Amino acid sequence: MPETSTGHAAGVRVHAQLALRVDGPPWARRTADVGSALAVLSLLAGLWYGPVAVALVALVLLGVVVVRLVPLPGALQAVGVLALVASTWTALLDGYQRVPWLDVVAHALLTGLLAAVAAALLTGPPLRRPGSAPTLARRWDAVLVTTGLGALLAVIWEIAEWVGHTYIDSRVFVSYGDTIGDLAAGLVGSAVAGLLLGRMLRSGTGGGR
Repeated sequence: MPETSTGHAAGVRVHAQLALRVDGPPWARRTADVGSALAVLSLLAGLWYGPVAVALVALVLLGVVVVRLVPLPGALQAVGVLALVASTWTALLDGYQRVPWLDVVAHALLTGLLAAVAAALLTGPPLRRPGSAPTLARRWDAVLVTTGLGALLAVIWEIAEWVGHTYIDSRVFVSYGDTIGDLAAGLVGSAVAGLLLGRMLRSGTGGGR
């Protein structure tokens, strides 16, 4: 029985390593690993800022796990993990209040990233099968699906900001102009992410397990 338990534990460990493996150049793997470690440490550091900060960092940590699990190109995973961690600490250090344009960048980058992740979850990894050439329609499907999902996520994000401002912390900034700008940034970021996925379909590059 102990040997069976040991073998099962080893099997689980191997499956976890494969699931979290980042395919791509060495720099992408190292960057994703470092970013993931920073996300875990950020959860501990969030205790210093209070329960709201802990909840924020926990949500971002969940996003990091999802990015690591979804079959995306290694470079995109690495950038995604770093973007999530950077956005967290920018919020904790009041960076969005000090440098207002960072909010637009965050909405464009993170909405595009999350839209790409959602598209990959729904449609599979952005890879063409060996010996096949993706059609123009399929490439544009990637653009349309990613942009549509990004638009939905941008709306959900703005609703979450309003809920946070109204019921949790009034310091969460919301205004008509801010909302429209964030929605526009999220839409543009998602369209760019969709174009990148479409390019991966055309070239046959991407992530896979």
